[in-house]
Amino acid sequence: TGTVAAAPAPSGSSIQGQVRNADGTPVPQAVITLISASGRQLGRAVARPDGSYALDTPGSGSYVLIAAADGHQPQATTVVSGEAAVHQDILLPGTGSLTGTVVAASDGRPLPGATVVVSDARGEVLGTVKTDDHGGFALAELTPGPSTAAVTAPGFRPAAMPVEVGATVPTGTRIALDPAARLSGTVRAAGADGEDAPPVRDALVTLVDAAGTVVASTLTGADGRYEFTDLDSGPYTLTASGYPPVAGRLTLSGEGADGHDITLAHPPAD
Repeated sequence: TGTVAAAPAPSGSSIQGQVRNADGTPVPQAVITLISASGRQLGRAVARPDGSYALDTPGSGSYVLIAAADGHQPQATTVVSGEAAVHQDILLPGTGSLTGTVVAASDGRPLPGATVVVSDARGEVLGTVKTDDHGGFALAELTPGPSTAAVTAPGFRPAAMPVEVGATVPTGTRIALDPAARLSGTVRAAGADGEDAPPVRDALVTLVDAAGTVVASTLTGADGRYEFTDLDSGPYTLTASGYPPVAGRLTLSGEGADGHDITLAHPPAD
């Protein structure tokens, strides 16, 4: 019977190991490059079908291993080599992608020009993109796993939602934005003897939400106009002062309200 040759023992000054995916499967054909601390290339190897590789080193010292493969994020690892062989496995995470559409929550129409920002669980931004004419977006070469997609668009409330970045098949995500409500109007002084109510300049207009928190305040212009934008839908209290103050309740929904005028009474006579 024939004899089977034993596998050669690891050489003294060498680095050996396996290149694997995040799920533990081997990454064949990965390219592993050995460089010195000064950046000079010292060796290069291609991973075998089982992901294993081996590289000889010129001697003891500190080196950098760089591994790269199609569809994976490259990795760099510092390795200290001595007289004995060093075992160094390399993990190459796959690159993922995220696709989706940004639409208006009210009618489902696509929103072109919206900004989509994807961040990982640590808050690191992975990618940013603008939606196209059809409200669609696509981001590639992302780290697979749970992430957050935050979207902003003019005239709409920002939104954020959890998403799963796929490592193989692009995912389709639909993100709906609620319109940002707006409130505007004119502050006027109550006219006397049937006169038209004149606008009040520099009146302080304050918007308070249902919890009693001041959401915003502004001074009226020369024409008595005020405006609040980028508001959530819901009940508010609007106050105006400059003459004896007045207050009134209102509820915003959808895109909000224009022409919500306020009339201030003349100050009492001394």
